[in-house]
Amino acid sequence: MNLRSQKPILICVDLQKGFLEEAYWGGNRNNKNAEEISSLIISKWRKIDEQIIHVRHSSTHPKSKLHKSSVGFEFHPSCLPAENEILLTKSVNSCFIGTPLKQILDEKSCTTVVIIGLTTDHCVSTTTRMAANYGYNTLVVSDATATFNKIGLMNKVYDSELIHQTALASLKDEFATIISSDELFEMLDRG
Repeated sequence: MNLRSQKPILICVDLQKGFLEEAYWGGNRNNKNAEEISSLIISKWRKIDEQIIHVRHSSTHPKSKLHKSSVGFEFHPSCLPAENEILLTKSVNSCFIGTPLKQILDEKSCTTVVIIGLTTDHCVSTTTRMAANYGYNTLVVSDATATFNKIGLMNKVYDSELIHQTALASLKDEFATIISSDELFEMLDRG
């Protein structure tokens, strides 16, 4: 795939300090390097002079780590938006709901989006599904996403890596092409 010829837009989902607090989210976050890898992708995107859209979550719950009054609302220091990049704020799982994301993508004649961020099974998954439903060619970078343990029925604990892998498996082929950051860099370097 000649990705750069498609003028892809990078959507960075909820790369915020609040997700560093593992215990608050259920503990045992997988892929603790997601922000580091996301930072490398953002840097590469800037070098090839393509569009980046940063989306942050603003929880309506005052005690949430992602409430605007919390330090957790702030962007992760390695993934800060640049002055000329688009910044959107959402209050639900999808980056498309309550924001002008679709309008922005359509105004830029975007047909391809690349999604990174947190968390794999919530906001990344919801945004990916909507992007595909809207008809965008959608790629998700597997190692630039992460999630936490989940507690299921009868208090069964599901490991974060299992949740991450099954979330990606549910998106694969039907809603998105799932790639690694190495595959993404290879696509971008091909021109």
